[in-house]
Amino acid sequence: MDWKEIFAEWNPWHGCKKISEGCKHCYVYRQDESYGTEISSSEVRKTANFDLPVKRRRDGSYKILSGKMVFTCFTSDFLVEDADEWREAAWGMMRERHDLMFFFFTKRITRFAECMPKDWGEGYENVIIGCTVENQAMADVRLPVFMSLPIRHRAIIVAPILERVDLSPWLDGRIEEVSVGGESGVLARVCDYEWILDLRRQCLEKDVPFRFHQTGAKLLKDGKLYRIRRPFQITQAHKAGIDYRIGEDFKPVL
Repeated sequence: MDWKEIFAEWNPWHGCKKISEGCKHCYVYRQDESYGTEISSSEVRKTANFDLPVKRRRDGSYKILSGKMVFTCFTSDFLVEDADEWREAAWGMMRERHDLMFFFFTKRITRFAECMPKDWGEGYENVIIGCTVENQAMADVRLPVFMSLPIRHRAIIVAPILERVDLSPWLDGRIEEVSVGGESGVLARVCDYEWILDLRRQCLEKDVPFRFHQTGAKLLKDGKLYRIRRPFQITQAHKAGIDYRIGEDFKPVL
């Protein structure tokens, strides 16, 4: 099945300010530089597709068809301070399109309480929120806050993983997935495969779904450093065969 038949992308705003070590070689900054844009990547601005979820075709149907997973704000941070004036309208579009599942991840989970819509309650049923951590320090700061918030669907995104990270204190039935990936780009920091396997072990022990979504550009495995080109970083992670879903038999580590 074609990827576009299942998923859609919605970037209501673009640009972000770096706030932690994981932001150092941000892919948004690299992409903007490659496109030769004259606007700074740290300048947050509304995009032409701000209202994409509610845009309609000439026949009156929505441009994004019902049932899709919508990857949201992947060229910014949904909770970035500079977008505060636009966020309520974005929440409104998510409410209107209750037939879609919206997914965004954030390094600013500590701002979530002040960014929630008034009718949030225990969370919108059609919104998945991923809390991003890159090292133990950020896990220790962000995840206690994340787990204290009223969110119906939550994931932990360890990316770019910069060191061995212990997530075990926060892995329970409220975490729907842990997704892990290395850093991309020419200046990428090394991703040690042992860190990936350790996180997988933690997830298996708590029966939490696990996904190795990207190798990164520099993968250290069995003492050898592999330099992996961007087109193959996702496919090579998939070929490792270590993803886990609840109810599956534990897969052997390759």
